[in-house]
Amino acid sequence: MKKGAKIGCGIAGAIGVLLVIIAIVAIMWGVGIYNEFVSMDEQVNQSWSQVENQYQRRMDLIPNLVNTVKGVAEFERETFTAVTEARAKVNQLNVSSDILNNPAAFQQFQSAQGELSSALSRLLVTVEAYPQLKANENFLQLQAQLEGTENRISVERRKFNQAVQTYNTKVKRIPDRIVAGFSGFAEKQYFQAVEGSDVAPTVEF
Repeated sequence: MKKGAKIGCGIAGAIGVLLVIIAIVAIMWGVGIYNEFVSMDEQVNQSWSQVENQYQRRMDLIPNLVNTVKGVAEFERETFTAVTEARAKVNQLNVSSDILNNPAAFQQFQSAQGELSSALSRLLVTVEAYPQLKANENFLQLQAQLEGTENRISVERRKFNQAVQTYNTKVKRIPDRIVAGFSGFAEKQYFQAVEGSDVAPTVEF
C-alpha cells in the first residue's frame, strides 16, 4: 500500500473515531437534558397534587359551612344557591393528569374554582349581618378551617407557579428546546389571578 493511501486511511479512521466520540457525547448530553426534564416535570406534578389536595379540602368543608349558616340565615337563599352551584360545577369537572398541557381545560378548571372562591367570599361577607353566627362555635371553627385552607391554596398555587416557571424556562431555552421537542415536553399552564379577585365583594343589608 502506498504511503499516501496509508495516510488517507489513517485520517479516515481518525475522523470515524472522532464522529463516534461526538455521537456518544451528544447522546449523553441528550440523556442528561432528558433526565432533567423528567425531574422538573415530576416536581410540577407533585406541586399540582398539593394544589388539588387543598382544593379538595375546601370542597369538603363547604357543605357543613353552608348548613351551619343556613340554620341561622335561612332567607339568604341566593347566596347559598350560588355557593352550592359553584361547588357542583367544580365537582363535575373531569380533571385528568394532562390538564397542565391543555390550556382550555386548565382555564375551565381555574374559572370554576374562581367562581367558587367568589361565592364563598360573598357568603362570608353576608354572615357579618348575623351576630349570632359569630357566637356559634361550630361556625367559627369552620370559618377558621376555610380561611386556613384558602391560605394554603394560595401558598400551593404560588409553589406550583414557581415549579412551572423553572420547567417552562428550560423548555424554551436553547439548546434544551431541541431535546424537549423530540421528547414531547411542552410548556405547562400557570395559575393566573382571576379577574376582579382584587376587589372585595359588596353586600348591602
